[in-house]
Amino acid sequence: MSEIALIGKKIGMTREFYKSGQLVPVTVLKMEKARVIHVIEGEKRGYRAVQLGYGKIKNSKLTKAMKGYFAKKNTEAKKKLKEYRVSNIDNYKEGNEFGLEIFKDVKFVDTKSKTIGKGFAGAMKRHNFGGLRATHGVSISHRSHGSTGQRQDPGKVFKGKKMAGHMGDKLRTMQNIEIIKTDLENELLYLKGSIPGSKNSEVLVKSSVKNIQKMTVLEKIKAAEEAKKTPDKKKK
Repeated sequence: MSEIALIGKKIGMTREFYKSGQLVPVTVLKMEKARVIHVIEGEKRGYRAVQLGYGKIKNSKLTKAMKGYFAKKNTEAKKKLKEYRVSNIDNYKEGNEFGLEIFKDVKFVDTKSKTIGKGFAGAMKRHNFGGLRATHGVSISHRSHGSTGQRQDPGKVFKGKKMAGHMGDKLRTMQNIEIIKTDLENELLYLKGSIPGSKNSEVLVKSSVKNIQKMTVLEKIKAAEEAKKTPDKKKK
């Protein structure tokens, strides 16, 4: 079930305390259940996949085509549709719903969300430039990015040059974020550390792509306790 992903809403940040006295900052996500809308067979499309629907939407906001699509599938309208390639489609049937239980045995996840938009920003804020000198002939351009082009050849500013411009409001993926705990009753997911995006922003969560071997916070605490219990070898 880890091949699919869930979409959640970022509620905010808090902290989690352990018996050892350790404090861990966590981001709280309110997760939504995903419903299987369509199962794509390999014979028809050339690949096996499953289409999931997330969130609620009024019928008045749907196009005629989408109204017909959801009516044909005999399911309530969903705000977002996403497709995931899966190795085995037998695990999925139209109408099935998936929640936080898909992350039951998962320790690390990847998240995808939009960063906070900062508007038009200068080169110093956007790219961490040092700026020009504070004296020695520099006049009213202390925070500028300096020269951008060359001489007559090639005589142009190359595409991708670091300059002032729109900052933030871009999709960013964070990998290998540890799951601190899950609250199935309230559908809350507690992830270690911070996640890009403002409050109430959408966050896509799926199990980690990379094979992570590092220890979780709980495993580290248990290892430390066991190390204390083992008696030190007597010095010869």
